[in-house]
Amino acid sequence: MKKTFTTIILVLVISSCSIFSSLTSTTTIRPNESFVLGNNEHGSFKVLLKNISNHELRIVMAPIAGGTHSPITVSPNETVTVKADRNTALVIENKSIEQANVTLKVTGDTGLSMGYKN
Repeated sequence: MKKTFTTIILVLVISSCSIFSSLTSTTTIRPNESFVLGNNEHGSFKVLLKNISNHELRIVMAPIAGGTHSPITVSPNETVTVKADRNTALVIENKSIEQANVTLKVTGDTGLSMGYKN
């Protein structure tokens, strides 16, 4: 009985910790490129993004089934919170001729693909 109880408690602790999982990153995006977060099958997630560049960035939602929607312009030093639905990527576009930098804190489903595109 004691062994079963200990196992149940351990499973509950591990499960609870995954609910609070997050990842934090400072990400660099080259001129005229985009950083894509979540271009794979996943649950919903939320991103706290701060534009630490000297120019505007554009964020769009891109469902993995196709298309884009909900564009947001993020000014220099502005912080935004964006929620991405299940199976929807967050695309951070740097249309500038200068490098861009953002800080990201992602919560929710963190099993997300990450990559760059031209």
